[in-house]
Amino acid sequence: MKLKYNNITISGGVATGKNTLINNLKPFLVPLGWRFASGGQILRDYLKEYVQPLASRAGSKIHHQIDNRTKKLLTDGHFVIESWLAGFMACDRKDTLRILLICSNDAVKIDRVVNRDKISVEKTKIFIKEREKGNFKTWQKIYGKYDFFNSKYYDLIIDTYSSGPLETVGKVLDKLGYHA
Repeated sequence: MKLKYNNITISGGVATGKNTLINNLKPFLVPLGWRFASGGQILRDYLKEYVQPLASRAGSKIHHQIDNRTKKLLTDGHFVIESWLAGFMACDRKDTLRILLICSNDAVKIDRVVNRDKISVEKTKIFIKEREKGNFKTWQKIYGKYDFFNSKYYDLIIDTYSSGPLETVGKVLDKLGYHA
């Protein structure tokens, strides 16, 4: 099956549904030879920690190594790469469907983290705020004063508050040109 894009990047902040989307795409794309990678997993492997890592714990050298790996995978083709900055890193690639996931309801994001990480609501609120603020501050030191989630870097923006998991994967498959 000929698709409109050779790659997909899935970007977004805390609890926007990146992992859910990547897992929901696998049944459709694995049979076509597509492969999947997670920037968060790469960073966790570098930092040897189980919990979601803070970008500030990794130096610029590690960030650039992850960037280079992401860019190489995209050059190889037929990859779905999930990471906060994957779409930004691929912004010059016309062969890559760059997706930004957002969740416009903070209470839903908090609930997702509480259920996923089994921590209190109060700790979750602090975690989300510190993680997002810290990551963007770190990335702006490394890459410059960019708005990494600016719509100009993305082909498709989906609010996972109003779009459920099945609707979200459907939107991506439609944009990709996938037909069963």
